[in-house]
Amino acid sequence: MLSSMESGTSISIRGAQKRFGTVQALRGVDLDIAKGEVVLVIGPSGSGKSTLLRCVNALEQLDSGEIWVEDDCVTSPRANIRRIREEVGMVFQSFNLFPHLTAAQNIALAPTVVLKEGKAEVALRVESLLARVGLADKAGAYPDQLSGGQQQRVAIARALAMKPKVMLFDEPTSALDPEMIKEVLDVMLGLALDGMTMMVVSHEMGFARAAADKVAFMDEGSIVETAAPDELFAHPKEERTRRFLNHIL
Repeated sequence: MLSSMESGTSISIRGAQKRFGTVQALRGVDLDIAKGEVVLVIGPSGSGKSTLLRCVNALEQLDSGEIWVEDDCVTSPRANIRRIREEVGMVFQSFNLFPHLTAAQNIALAPTVVLKEGKAEVALRVESLLARVGLADKAGAYPDQLSGGQQQRVAIARALAMKPKVMLFDEPTSALDPEMIKEVLDVMLGLALDGMTMMVVSHEMGFARAAADKVAFMDEGSIVETAAPDELFAHPKEERTRRFLNHIL
């Protein structure tokens, strides 16, 4: 069996297969993400991007293949899924904040309840994280008092509060108005510059050029092509990649 620690990568995906009924969502996907690397996954709707992302922290189970996050095999029957999810932060396109809790309370909940950390320690981390995402003055605000972009930044801070090794982003700006997208991407860019390992499903090409180390193009459950952003966008090797990029660039 492969070990991400042995292979020098943070995330290793080998032969990932996933079927939903008659739909083959993943067809033998292989992908490596090095520690500190930012990988953007693009592709048409239904190509398997979000399914692949959800399999990395075991929100979906593979039918066959392996996924490793550092030295933890996510797909092993003996995997400690709770610990893996503590170490793999995930941000969805819908913010999923608790409406009855303030921004600070939303961020503090998991470290307090799941990690059993002291309230004083968590409070200091919450204060630091709110400042990091540009919301130091919104600690006491409830979700319905925040814009979509602000809610997504709270969701990012909530994921970071668990001190994850890896961050997964599933279309984090797709539910936002255009003027709110930049504030979320700026936070993500800051994480990338700080060396956070990130796997991002998105079509934000500006973010790809600014922060991604490589871009993986998926279609029909397979990774068709992987390259550095400038190389993939300017000189795609595969016809399927060219057709897709012609629609979005």
